[in-house]
Amino acid sequence: MDFLAETATHAEKPWKLLLVDDEPEIHEVTRLVLGNFRFEGKPLQFLSAYNVDQAKRLLQTHEDIAATLLDVVMETDTAGLDLVKYIREELNNHQIRIVLRTGQPGQAPEHEVISNYDINDYKEKTELTSQKLATVMFASLRAYRDIMTIEANKRGLERVLAASSHIFSHEKSTEFASAVLSQLTALVGMERGALYCKVGDLKNAEPETLLVSAATGEYAKYVNHRADEGLPAHIFKTLKTACEKKQHLFQHDHYVLHFTDTLHGESLLYVGESWDLSELDYKLVEVFCTNVSIGFENLHLNQELVEAQMEMICILAGAAESRSQETAAHVRRVGLLAELIGRAAGMSEQEAETLRYAAPLHDIGKIGIPDAVLNKPGDHTADETKIMRTHAAIGHQMLSQSRRGIFLTAAEIAITHHENWDGSGYPNGLSGESIPLSGRITMLADVFDALGSKRCYKEPWPSEQIRAFIEQQSGIKFDPRLVGLLMEHWDQAEQVRVELPD
Repeated sequence: MDFLAETATHAEKPWKLLLVDDEPEIHEVTRLVLGNFRFEGKPLQFLSAYNVDQAKRLLQTHEDIAATLLDVVMETDTAGLDLVKYIREELNNHQIRIVLRTGQPGQAPEHEVISNYDINDYKEKTELTSQKLATVMFASLRAYRDIMTIEANKRGLERVLAASSHIFSHEKSTEFASAVLSQLTALVGMERGALYCKVGDLKNAEPETLLVSAATGEYAKYVNHRADEGLPAHIFKTLKTACEKKQHLFQHDHYVLHFTDTLHGESLLYVGESWDLSELDYKLVEVFCTNVSIGFENLHLNQELVEAQMEMICILAGAAESRSQETAAHVRRVGLLAELIGRAAGMSEQEAETLRYAAPLHDIGKIGIPDAVLNKPGDHTADETKIMRTHAAIGHQMLSQSRRGIFLTAAEIAITHHENWDGSGYPNGLSGESIPLSGRITMLADVFDALGSKRCYKEPWPSEQIRAFIEQQSGIKFDPRLVGLLMEHWDQAEQVRVELPD
């Protein structure tokens, strides 16, 4: 006889019971006795196997079998015991409750079986009356339920830790917010999605102070919109309430998380509607939200530190530039332009960001050049040119003493940003791709901005003249590929000067 799996017709997800016995009558009697059995309002779904191979296939197919009533003697005297070992050792399934029942107790003495095999109960078929069989099922399903609850808690916490690790790897607010949304959705299976808002001053409760910065699911269409531009009124109302109370707000069909950073900026995360979390999911969300709050605070502390470092870099670079009567805005623009070109050239997010912080220090070595040479309005003599060119080595010597990645990149830029593509530059006469990419990019960014800026020896060039010069020097002074990328992003490059003028 072929084995069969009876599908429950009940709306509730049933408890799966595996019957393993080579006597068809045992299957029929068990189904008859337990046909109306309920545990926690849910019925049983019977799975029948008449030998070990059939049982193995069912166990592989149905990973959520709650219990099995297992005959000891079938095709061999130890078939049932062999199946117990298979379940526990090969399938590594320690959740299923195993009840051995035998009509030949002499073949497998109870004390030996209980001692040597990981089973949960041992019964002789003759003692399994209807009431006792029901009692066995209640005990088995209670144990299975409790084990699965513990496993669910464990897996849930593992998901929280994994999700937390993922979001903490993002160093920008918008990326952090998007990561929080996606991980929260994955954590508890949100179908509708979620949205993240940056909050301004809500003292006057103006709608424009709420901007949707990130969203998932049905709310994705609201990104970069004001809260009152499309968001349903009840969503805006609950966001506003959470912000006014400055606390998380949990309702029966949605919730809002409220975050405040060290600069007193505020953010809101909305998840809804009809979220219908289980008690376990609710606890997981609470743990996750606690982690997010800590991560959000750490994110802004880190951003403050990075901004402070960047400010110090620009102060240092500006000190050198101001001696040559150039402005601090120039060094900031060079950093932004270098980042723009770096991204276009295929640099990673981290590499491009490092370049933005390091490139402003390209001329830090000018601090060691005498004023008479540095600020001379006319042409330099041969000796003055020689002195002026030492700023590359001076800058490299200053910066290379650091062990920080940004300063080491800046040292590389300082010594190479005057090297020409054709080998005619200084101080080492490098050519082509032997010049580090950071130096080639910074040279192009520096020249682009310097030509468009007023200097003690010249007026700013018009855009057309700058473009013509850079194209003419492609393959001579500049890397041709980088020139092409700058031309493709010319409008963006010019916008940098507009947004950060001298």
